[in-house]
Amino acid sequence: MQYSMFDSPLQVCGIPDFARSREIRRLPPELCDAASIDRHLGRRVPGARVRFRTDAETLSVTLKMATFAHDAGMSRYACSSANVCFGSGETYRFGGLVDPCDDLIRTQEFVKGPGLEDVTILFPRNEAVVDVVIEVADDAQVLPPTPYRYERPILFFGSSITEGGHAAVASNAYTALVSRWLDSDYLNFGFSGSCRGQTVLGEYFLSLDPSVFVLDYDHNAPDAAFLRETHEPFYQYLRANRPDLPILMLSAPNYDYLPEAEERRQIIEQTYKNAVAAGDQNVWFIDGRMLFGTIDRQSCTTDTTHPNDLGFYRMATVIYPVLKSILERN
Repeated sequence: MQYSMFDSPLQVCGIPDFARSREIRRLPPELCDAASIDRHLGRRVPGARVRFRTDAETLSVTLKMATFAHDAGMSRYACSSANVCFGSGETYRFGGLVDPCDDLIRTQEFVKGPGLEDVTILFPRNEAVVDVVIEVADDAQVLPPTPYRYERPILFFGSSITEGGHAAVASNAYTALVSRWLDSDYLNFGFSGSCRGQTVLGEYFLSLDPSVFVLDYDHNAPDAAFLRETHEPFYQYLRANRPDLPILMLSAPNYDYLPEAEERRQIIEQTYKNAVAAGDQNVWFIDGRMLFGTIDRQSCTTDTTHPNDLGFYRMATVIYPVLKSILERN
């Protein structure tokens, strides 16, 4: 029996308004243009997931894409392959990849094992996806997935790091790790080289009713002066329109290598301090100097900018408890 991602009971997460629009994109073209974001960045959907439960011991997954683009900083396993994962909580495990191998359509077989379990298929970071199709035995059950503990999504707005570059596979990005540990839905609005605190996107983001807004675009600000001009105004826009929205601000993790690192960190921290001084009790700040830890920090990036899997894991271990406390309090 075959099911497309457009078919019930499969659930699609991480694609805004998919249930209504049936479009696989995270940002409408007109908003891409208004925010000076390449339309392809708006069409690709890092963090998107197809979810369901099945008792099938084996299944096939077909990934259909409209693009297959080389990325100099990442392998095709990271940027062009779908991750297939089984189980949840302590039983969660990586099942493997649907690797396109230069083809726009690729089918891969997987052995899940016996028993009724959740299956999560994570989209590739870089490509425009047309469909994800699963096939199981005709007598297998296919049911809706176990609901997330936190069904309102965490919204991440940031740079290529937020987007998942350069994780070895999509499920190792910090956004994916912390959301899985929290058992929360999430939306990834990382825009490689293009996230610059554009307030023109604010109304759209708030319409998605996030549970927490993670503001993480330090890297894409071209210099400290630009960051100073945009960071607090973006926070102020969010706060003016959603007084109760929890907002978590991050500064860049690769503090040791980033030009103007200390000045930029202080700008973001000052936004936070000003908010607290004004009486805001729904704002948090994580100092990027803490994200890679203190031991072997030099081993946490691929190119002094983008985290590798170690870097993303260390970021996630710092960010997770803060988000956990925010969600438990709200």
